[in-house]
Amino acid sequence: MTTTETGRPEALHIGAEDLPFVEIGDGNKLKVIHVDTGQGLWIVENIFQAGYVVQTHRHTGSVFAYTTRGAWRYQEYDYVNRAGSYLFEPAGSLHTLECIEDDTHVWFQIYGANLNLDAEGNVESIFDGPGALEAYYALAEAEGHPRPNVLVY
Repeated sequence: MTTTETGRPEALHIGAEDLPFVEIGDGNKLKVIHVDTGQGLWIVENIFQAGYVVQTHRHTGSVFAYTTRGAWRYQEYDYVNRAGSYLFEPAGSLHTLECIEDDTHVWFQIYGANLNLDAEGNVESIFDGPGALEAYYALAEAEGHPRPNVLVY
């Protein structure tokens, strides 16, 4: 952690253009902003296209989501998250994210891991902050970006 001349922790800033979005398939994009393994925290921003579906998953920790553009929903619920919507997902919640408008922007603050489930509800894979960071670095490198300066603790 960086400190100021007085020894106090320094606030750290990442500008909107400081980290690249990387392609995760079919025009959908990911930006990993912050990973704190001590807290099990990972913060990402996604840009989703209509029709994109995230595998059904359950969270081991809480998730906070804020939508800044577009619209998406969980197939298991009736509501739609639109620009300005905030969503809280308690640990253990189960859902299947489906994007319903092109260029939907969502910011997620996630604690713990996503347990990705098969059709019978069995854990098929696990995705967490370190995994997201590793994938982000690899995708950025494949696209020719310099190693992104993600805030990592």
